Amino acid sequence: MIVGCVKEIKNNEFRVGLTPDNVKAYVAAGHTVVLEAGAGLGSGFSDSEYREAGAALLDDAAEVWAKSDMMVKVKEPLLSEYPLFHEGLILYTYLHLAADREQTDALLAGKVKGVAYETLQEKDGSLPLLVPMSQIAGRLSVQEGAKYLEKTFGGEGVLLAGVPGTPKAKVVILGGGTVGTNACKIAVGMGADVTIFDINLKRLEFLDDLFGARIQTLVSTEQSIARAVKEADLVVGAVLIPGGATPKLFKEKYLKEMKPGAVFVDVAIDQGGCGETSHVTTHADPVYIKEGIVHYCVGNMPGAVPRTSTIALTNATLRYGLKIASQGLEAACKASPALCKAVNTYDGKLTFKAVADALGYEYTALDTLL
Repeated sequence: MIVGCVKEIKNNEFRVGLTPDNVKAYVAAGHTVVLEAGAGLGSGFSDSEYREAGAALLDDAAEVWAKSDMMVKVKEPLLSEYPLFHEGLILYTYLHLAADREQTDALLAGKVKGVAYETLQEKDGSLPLLVPMSQIAGRLSVQEGAKYLEKTFGGEGVLLAGVPGTPKAKVVILGGGTVGTNACKIAVGMGADVTIFDINLKRLEFLDDLFGARIQTLVSTEQSIARAVKEADLVVGAVLIPGGATPKLFKEKYLKEMKPGAVFVDVAIDQGGCGETSHVTTHADPVYIKEGIVHYCVGNMPGAVPRTSTIALTNATLRYGLKIASQGLEAACKASPALCKAVNTYDGKLTFKAVADALGYEYTALDTLL
């Protein structure tokens, strides 16, 4: 199979879908790798490293798209890339279709086989291709939140950890999954006063065992969240419905009750966001202020630390990518239920139910098409 990789064109996205080590693995398995020149520079990988690994480098991204049987990316394709789709192309990347009708329509019209990192799910319910970026985004959420609490960025001027004789900042985390747990680790490590919400009592029990008296765990209800955010300095939205639209737990009405200059970081923005007042921002222009509350809603947070993010992501994606390339998508899906769940579009059909439900489109089970 011809495996392609192009430079990401999303605003300030410096990650890359393949590292030189990944190229070596594909080539060793008998595949051809074509790469856009300069694709890895943002993550610290030179063209010469890719050449030494066995990749053929091309100057034109369109040529890479045209030659590829499988395109390995990081982020979803943007509007300018839609004309480069071709029938039967396997697109292996984050897609987040539930919040993106235009991209969904383009994938369906192009009969692209869209394999989404975020919906690949193993038997134990784990999301192995989402976990590394969720870990990074969770940790970054507190790092970024702490920065935007500074007065010069519109925040209330609070140091997260405080100092002796001053109160610690109050951090509220909505969701106790991978993002929330990693946000909690950083917030606790920085010395903040942390409260974390979840609807799953067993998850709260796990977090209580993990962090002990250093955090407060609460069952997520509209009333309990409303009470907590009134006193919060930093709120982290860490809610996930795999492949589906995110519930709006952070209500607009909360803003007027909160401290002026408090910060809301919506990590769930890729899936539509968990805040009623959230809209996507970029690393170039990451925040906006509404009702006095600083909103940070960057859609590709891990792109801020591309070297770490690229290595962490490709450590996870390579194994499944090699299965697809070596067996073909259809045979790989028949052998791997986890990969089946990753296929969101196939031959012009929408094959992931949560996306179909979110967009109001017809759902077709993948096994009826293979």
